[in-house]
Amino acid sequence: MLLVNNVSKVYRLYRKPSDRIIEALRLSRKILHSDFWAIRDISFSAERGEFVALVGPNGCGKSTLLQVVSGILPPTQGKVVTRGRVAALLELGAGFNPEFTGRENVMINGELLGLSRTEIQLALPKIEEFAGIGEFIDRPVKEYSSGMYVRLAFSTAIHVEPELLIVDEALAVGDAAFANRCIRKFQELRDRRVTVLFVSHDMGLVKQLADRALFLSGGRVAADGDPKSVIDRYIASVLERQTEESSVSVRTRLSSQHRHGDLSSEILTAEFVDLDGKAISTVESGQCVTVRIRCRFHRRQVDPLIGVLIRNRIGIEVYGANTRIEGQEMGTFEPGDELNVEFTFACWLTPQHYTVTVATQNSDGTSNDWLDDAIVFDVVGQRHAAGVVDLRACTSWSRMAR
Repeated sequence: MLLVNNVSKVYRLYRKPSDRIIEALRLSRKILHSDFWAIRDISFSAERGEFVALVGPNGCGKSTLLQVVSGILPPTQGKVVTRGRVAALLELGAGFNPEFTGRENVMINGELLGLSRTEIQLALPKIEEFAGIGEFIDRPVKEYSSGMYVRLAFSTAIHVEPELLIVDEALAVGDAAFANRCIRKFQELRDRRVTVLFVSHDMGLVKQLADRALFLSGGRVAADGDPKSVIDRYIASVLERQTEESSVSVRTRLSSQHRHGDLSSEILTAEFVDLDGKAISTVESGQCVTVRIRCRFHRRQVDPLIGVLIRNRIGIEVYGANTRIEGQEMGTFEPGDELNVEFTFACWLTPQHYTVTVATQNSDGTSNDWLDDAIVFDVVGQRHAAGVVDLRACTSWSRMAR
């Protein structure tokens, strides 16, 4: 369905506009430009019905890659092979003529994607309903708000029966109700085995929707695999970069797949125990449990943060707390001091698999020692509820008189 083979895209950068003209007319033998590789040597494939997410910091090449895949930009090197109809939503209002009405733009976009006029007319009621912009469908799109732009563009893209759908972060401007509709629609696309390549900075959405994720860094693929592992790698790189920017020297790290931080303080042990202090890995829903963290300081620290983060089996963050949130005054610690912190709570989670990430941090939030999924546990119970939290609702009912 999609094959990206050793794709690179380079831009020539000039110090001033006249250098471009001089070099084009060969008025000088000097090379007046420098090469900027937006993406370099990227290779991956996506099968039919596969959802692939691109994650990474701004400027890493995600949008450039989408533009190359969708055919808007030609690659400098490599090739892209796609099969079937490709629909792309890359920028706010991209492909819309501001002077035309929403209806006219839908017709034009449909024809550009290879649909007949009859096919577009049949799809138009569904497009209007999903976009939910009412009478504005017959108004010039230059009068639209940013949210209306995206709703109509996205609705058009998903209702033209694409085999490959490419979506950039443009959906971020939609409201919560529209975002929920989009997520439900993505599930329908999965059932129809539509291949989707999308960019998002919402890591929860990536974990929820994607079958696979690619982490781009510096124009190259730094990680490719299951969304949870790739996102952990991405977050680790962000925190490490923050540490480098703050000029904090990095000590030799202990071996751990997703462990990062400057090690100003170090987590020695992290335990999940019951009220008797016994280590456990299975919890009855509602049972009181404790996450116990012991750490040692290697540098002087004032008011450090110690925190926990619980995630469910697909990596969605369920609950997080730290000593500052809990109102604890931590004081000052000298090198060699050790600290024991306990987080005790009633575990009203629904029965499934969970992990606990533990961390020590500076008062500004940068990491000393961050261990992803340091603790693994299961919640069991006779009562089942949807979602991840059992709120134990009190339910009542009465029959209404006729």
